[in-house]
Amino acid sequence: MSGEDGTEAGEETKVTNGLYIFDIEMRDGKRGQARGVVVLCDGRIMGGDSFFYYTGSYTFRNGKWRGDMIVNQHTEAVGRTLAFGGREVTCGFSGDYSAGGAEVDGMALVGKTTVTFTARLTLKDPIVRPV
Repeated sequence: MSGEDGTEAGEETKVTNGLYIFDIEMRDGKRGQARGVVVLCDGRIMGGDSFFYYTGSYTFRNGKWRGDMIVNQHTEAVGRTLAFGGREVTCGFSGDYSAGGAEVDGMALVGKTTVTFTARLTLKDPIVRPV
């Protein structure tokens, strides 16, 4: 018997490998947001936005996932002050996922300051492997 998400009864929904669009919003009084793309594939994260690129890893189980990323700046932001500007930043996150996307709450250590954020990921193009 198949479930609503297309999995067989007793089979776990997995984080779908593919290309996602993400929206990040800083919290706790920090102002900032980002929109970009990220590829999730077999536990690896690779992606970026206008100023930063992200690499990392994740694990998942029972609709919950968690992971960590390293964020590096790749382009100067002339006339702008970026929360992560000029630093390699380590982030951790956890949240919920479904077949079409995910939501996370995360924390980044920027120097000696902790910055919290939320993000929403929307699957745009799944990776389909030949059988």
